[in-house]
Amino acid sequence: MSNLETRPTEQVCVAGEQGDGIELLTPRDVPLGGPRAMNVRRTIPQRARSLVGAWCFSDHYGPDDVSDSEGMQVPPHPHTGLQTVSWLFEGEILHRDSVGSLQTVRPGELNLMTAGMGISHSEESPAGVRPPRLHGVQLWTALPGSALGADPHFEHHGDLPVARADGAVVRVFMGRLTVAGEELASAATTYTPLVGAQIDLEPGAEVRIDVDAEHEHALLVDAGDVTFEGRAVPPSNLGHVAPGRSTLVVRARAGVPARAVLIGGLPFEEDVIMWWNFMGRTHEDIVRARDGWMAQIAELDGGATGYAAGAEERLFGQVRGYPSGPLRAPVLPDLRLKPRARPGQG
Repeated sequence: MSNLETRPTEQVCVAGEQGDGIELLTPRDVPLGGPRAMNVRRTIPQRARSLVGAWCFSDHYGPDDVSDSEGMQVPPHPHTGLQTVSWLFEGEILHRDSVGSLQTVRPGELNLMTAGMGISHSEESPAGVRPPRLHGVQLWTALPGSALGADPHFEHHGDLPVARADGAVVRVFMGRLTVAGEELASAATTYTPLVGAQIDLEPGAEVRIDVDAEHEHALLVDAGDVTFEGRAVPPSNLGHVAPGRSTLVVRARAGVPARAVLIGGLPFEEDVIMWWNFMGRTHEDIVRARDGWMAQIAELDGGATGYAAGAEERLFGQVRGYPSGPLRAPVLPDLRLKPRARPGQG
């Protein structure tokens, strides 16, 4: 998924202040596209906290009725320095990318794209007969410096580990955790220690999850009346807990089923600048990525539907089959993008 804001601000991805309690992060609404756009609810990045482990971006959308509309339509756009994680509760999304992938993702399945130094992709609600509602989350993880040179690639995982215990269903799509003594480990590629999991609870159910005490964690509530470590977290909000806990408790109020997504990981120690769809370490990284993308667009041949010969050799490659041209990058701000000091460093 692309960040479609026309005037994106740079986000310097550093950990927030760590405390002993629950930090509640409220979402902001962001339109995904033009005047008839679907809205997404973004909880990270924000000023209070831009990272949870390596997780650096969280958009929560739906349920949206896409039976009489085009649904999600995100034209080809670039990424650098991150992984995109597509996870659905309802509906279908068709993914195309510049390494040749064409893959529909459905609930309970994972689409994972690793950008490395550069990749481009599109996402769309499939044409023709499709589920009437679209509902899910789009997440990004920051790649560490050691993985920035990784070859861009795509993975689809349709068989993910699941645990069921006392009215709870936990499905791990990234990393590993332990539920009721059962260790669940996803086969998806990760570059830092992290976890991502969907938690479904019957009314009144409670689940205790064993986690790595060196990791920080956050719970994004999709639906229901949920408490996380004893603190109520409203739907579309993100409840964050600092490292130091080896067990996390999630509970649904009696009479109301609940669904949430747990993310977490070892605190990310590298300062990362995120602007639009690019992640880098310096201002020059962002400028280079934007210039490369715009140079590729300049090679469009004969309108908005094709690339000139040789354009696929560009940094971001070519997405084939999407019916319209790529997204233009916003204009960079008239200032130098630079990392801010970490909390406590002045």
